[in-house]
Amino acid sequence: MMVFSLALRNLLRNRRRSMTTLLAMVVGLVSMLIFGGYARNAVLATETGYVQFHGHLQIQHKGYFKYGSGNPVAYGIPDYERLIGAIKNDPVLRPMLVVVTPSLRLNGIAGNFTNGVSNGVVAAGVVVDDQNKMRKWNDYGSLTYSPEIALGGTPVDSAVIGVGVAHLLQMCGPLKLSDCPSAEETGASANRDLAAPAAPDSITALSLAEQTNTPAASPTHIELLAASVQGAPNVTGLNAVRAENWGVKEIDDSLIVMHLPQAQRLVFGGAAPQVTAIQIQLAHTGQMAAARVRLEELLATQFKGMPLEIHDFATLAPIYTQVIQFFDSIFGFISILIYVIVLFTVGNTMSMAVVERTTEIGTLRAIGQRPGGIRIMFVCEGFLLGVLGAVAGIAIALPVAYLINHSGLTWAPPGYSYAYPVQVRVWGDHGLVVGTALSLTFIAVVSAWWPANRAAKLDIVDALRHV
Repeated sequence: MMVFSLALRNLLRNRRRSMTTLLAMVVGLVSMLIFGGYARNAVLATETGYVQFHGHLQIQHKGYFKYGSGNPVAYGIPDYERLIGAIKNDPVLRPMLVVVTPSLRLNGIAGNFTNGVSNGVVAAGVVVDDQNKMRKWNDYGSLTYSPEIALGGTPVDSAVIGVGVAHLLQMCGPLKLSDCPSAEETGASANRDLAAPAAPDSITALSLAEQTNTPAASPTHIELLAASVQGAPNVTGLNAVRAENWGVKEIDDSLIVMHLPQAQRLVFGGAAPQVTAIQIQLAHTGQMAAARVRLEELLATQFKGMPLEIHDFATLAPIYTQVIQFFDSIFGFISILIYVIVLFTVGNTMSMAVVERTTEIGTLRAIGQRPGGIRIMFVCEGFLLGVLGAVAGIAIALPVAYLINHSGLTWAPPGYSYAYPVQVRVWGDHGLVVGTALSLTFIAVVSAWWPANRAAKLDIVDALRHV
């Protein structure tokens, strides 16, 4: 305690220099905490969004992830209900589970024959209640945009389409959308004036058969054409109950969400229905490793004959890993710059102190102080500068983060069509706060070591003669 008392007294002997050094450290620490909190919130918000839509884990047919998007029918999972039952009833997995639900993805062409337009789409057949429950997962308290699918309690032929799909199919009026392009802007009016080739007789027959079962006069009626399990085309009629902005333009221009039974009838007809994925959402992301190990055991024993594999959300959405790497690289670059500034600032302060107190050092050595004691005294001064700078930086960063969080600022992530509020996650992120404070203190100690080592090696006679 005596050493720290002397170190503090020595720092107060030149308050201006000490305050300048502390100010540089505080500014650096606040900058690191604010950006680190911003990056941490962005990563957690990204994770929350992907877990809400994909789940933590997905069971798929082997090869579907790489090759199945072009022909999902060839990578279906038969007897999926028995697999889901085994997962839900497993004593190891049961406490971790939030949702276990099947889904079917398929590619097709959606047509609005009332307006004479069509467009390629990606359709998702889902269990609506399960998907809406998945969208409520928010383990980190992030502010995310995850609207519920507006298909609850609707007939089996209902569907929700992206706003972009509604624009392309000229359905803005029936779905009450604003800012819609005119027929001239989309080219639909020009296409009507052109003599289009007649559709194949098989497609025309399918369309006519479908229209006999669905009120063609409905302004929200669309028809979805897709390849069936035998490879032949099949058509089903859908009633678009709502157009939803899915956030990402590429998805918004192509996605149609429908009830799973309707999607299965379109693809498999009277054959046994299958799905392309079983989505598994857990209570906490930290349970993924244990859940995956147990799932692999189930697949290797009870379902050994089924060619299945497990993917996590980071594999299904590679951009998640890219976001983490992007923020980590920027945070690392900023940290290096700030550490270098602190290194030279504290080192300069200690060097000036050594020069000014050379006679004092010689006197201490003359009365019996060992070189190690001199070295410890200056290192303790650097340590105190680091601790004071860390405490002051944290005390300032917390209210700054609070002001930013309540400022109402927003930003649109790359590729997204809606804005997120700017949030800085400092309070509660103990790893960021403690890690940054300790690293800054360590840099301050290292910075003080070199001047302290030089002071400890001063010759006693030369130090006493120093003016």
